[in-house]
Amino acid sequence: MRILFQCRAISTGLALLFFLNARSQSFEPVNKNASPEARQLLKYLYKIQGNHILSGQHNYIQARDRFNDSVYSITGKYPAVWGNDFIWSGNKDNGQAIVDECIKKNKEGYIITLMWHQGRPIDNPPYGWKESIQGKLTDAQWNELVTPGTELNKRWLAQIDTVAGYLKQLNDAHVPILWRPYHEMNGIWFWWGNKKGPDGLAKLWNMMYDRYVNHFHLNNLLWVWGANGPRDIPGDEAYSYNDFYPGNNKVDVLGADVYHMDYEQKDYNELLSLGQGKLIALTECGELPSAQILEAQPKWVWFLVWSDWIYSHNTKEQVRTVYDREQTLTHDEVKIEAK
Repeated sequence: MRILFQCRAISTGLALLFFLNARSQSFEPVNKNASPEARQLLKYLYKIQGNHILSGQHNYIQARDRFNDSVYSITGKYPAVWGNDFIWSGNKDNGQAIVDECIKKNKEGYIITLMWHQGRPIDNPPYGWKESIQGKLTDAQWNELVTPGTELNKRWLAQIDTVAGYLKQLNDAHVPILWRPYHEMNGIWFWWGNKKGPDGLAKLWNMMYDRYVNHFHLNNLLWVWGANGPRDIPGDEAYSYNDFYPGNNKVDVLGADVYHMDYEQKDYNELLSLGQGKLIALTECGELPSAQILEAQPKWVWFLVWSDWIYSHNTKEQVRTVYDREQTLTHDEVKIEAK
């Protein structure tokens, strides 16, 4: 269901204009029991919305500072947001290493975002990339997965409960996390992808949300719904955002993953309309947006360059241009007040 600004007397176009020009409205976390640290992080993001954008960089746990260091070697600055990927292969040692590194990065003043390339629940670890992460589920398997009490549902619960154990360590350590599960769900390349409607990805999202918030009480999480920028490339499609959105009551930040300079203004506008004033972020990007794009799309609150794309798909000049903008905040410029 597409969620639009509700006003009978105002057209959709004028409603969108309102979103683009109105002063930022601050929303409370969707989890009413969110930790003080999570609340302060969300409050900070609303404070900078429209005026600044946080620089960010994705890293691998096996090389947890490699790409941050690449940014520093190019710009003399470190990014403000440190990103990583939970145990996509099923390696539990990696899970604990991520926890330890997140605690360290939090103490150093980084904002942390975590994602998860979850293995297909019908498989056993280690999860192969093509075989499992990018595998498929039949409609019957999907229906079994989202039906409580079934064998496939129990396998899925075992997976997410394992990761919940690591996230609980971060909760207990008072580390707020921008949590981004089931990313690029509007694309066709992951097992959770292209599942439209209320019984699709939205249902799986709500199931995880309920488990993590109401069962495990992971109050340190801010929920980031990170879709892929829509595209119509045959065999590599990513569909409109609205068919996969679980609703504003389960999402703190709406995101888009954008590669190959596909920063379409219509997609940016659609995301703003869908969130009805909530935060939006470039949850992944390959090539950094140009200064012109960022001026036309000022509501993004952070960008996160994917791993080695910082130097393999961006020139040093491109990186410096974005990092040198007055509006771009780096690690040393982030100051989040303690509650």
